[in-house]
Amino acid sequence: MSDDNIIKFERPKPKQEPRSVGPMQRKALTWLALIAGLFLVWAYYHFVAPPNLP
Repeated sequence: MSDDNIIKFERPKPKQEPRSVGPMQRKALTWLALIAGLFLVWAYYHFVAPPNLP
C-alpha cells in the first residue's frame, strides 16, 4: 500500500527577511574598499612591477 495520497500537515517555516545594509555601513564599506584598492595598487608597483616603469 502506498502513502502517496496522505496529506501531512506541517508548520510553515518562518521566512527570514534579507538583511539590508544601512547607509553608514555602506559608506564605511565604500571607504574600506577604496583604501584596500589603493593599498593593492601601491603593493603592485612596490613589489611586482618591473623597476623601469615610470
